Amino acid sequence: MGWRTVAGDTMSQADAATMRAVEIEGGVGPADALKVVQVARPVPKPGEVLIKVAAVGMNRADYIQREGNYPPPPGASHILGIEVSGTIAHPAGEWKVGDRVCALLGGGGYAEYAAVDARHVFAVPDNVDLIEAAGLPEAVLTVFVNAFEGVDLKAGETFLVHGATSGIGSCAVLMAKAAGARVIATARGPEKAAAAKALGADVVVDTRAEDFLPVALKEGGCDVVMDMVGGDEFFPKNIEALKTTGRLSVIAALGGTKVELDLMTLMFKRLTIYGSTLRARSADEKARLIAEAKRRVWPWVVSGAVRPVVDRTFTLEQSPDAHRFLEAGQYVGKVVITL
Repeated sequence: MGWRTVAGDTMSQADAATMRAVEIEGGVGPADALKVVQVARPVPKPGEVLIKVAAVGMNRADYIQREGNYPPPPGASHILGIEVSGTIAHPAGEWKVGDRVCALLGGGGYAEYAAVDARHVFAVPDNVDLIEAAGLPEAVLTVFVNAFEGVDLKAGETFLVHGATSGIGSCAVLMAKAAGARVIATARGPEKAAAAKALGADVVVDTRAEDFLPVALKEGGCDVVMDMVGGDEFFPKNIEALKTTGRLSVIAALGGTKVELDLMTLMFKRLTIYGSTLRARSADEKARLIAEAKRRVWPWVVSGAVRPVVDRTFTLEQSPDAHRFLEAGQYVGKVVITL
């Protein structure tokens, strides 16, 4: 997924032009450091497609990288953006020119074109428009890895998801319900709690007004907890909320990375604690995960059981405003940049 100047080996010289993209002025900085500039259009390597980008799904990784705290993996574009939707401009593998697709990137999404491993691409179903589709790859794969492959959430189990109105959280509610699980969701504030209920959560806790632990225990405890908060506020309560043989899946640590754990509780309850990241995995491992997600999750997208939730869109030129909006955290679902 690297960026190269025009070589003429994969695309014609006429095709290998410049494009608009967002750069971080100075390499690191505040939202206002995001500037639209002209850069060389990426030339796809063997096995890569070139996508004419329609929309970019935004993630916390974007502004964390902008701040200098989350560098792209080796070989990836330094340009922000880890998921896009659009149409195939240069084919590879199973993909044809004009196919409607969305894809997981190592970087390079905030641009008019993106080159990506053909194995990291999903077909966009007819019932999903390209703006919505931009919010699918990262969320679907994160939930698949952390709630299904990693900790084996099953039909009939109780699933507690924190931050249920975030892009990943909203997708987790929908995927868990599609799998036949019972969902307890937490959200901050009555509006977000109502949004989580509208997504299909069976029980919703507004954590600004109520402690989630008594609610979870009243519901009989949880088989799986997926947490993006961590820290001393949530971790011990997650452990207490788990049933015997329960599984805690940690996808972020917004509340802090250091916690205490009584190992006797871990042993007596026979608990599993699982953690993972997605972006740094190898191309082959991402391809494996995407193939599994296509088999197990994408039918839910095709049927409409799992649908993208888009809160607001911004243009490429409005990237600074989009970052400020994302950092404020008042959205439900995904924030999307459109081209």
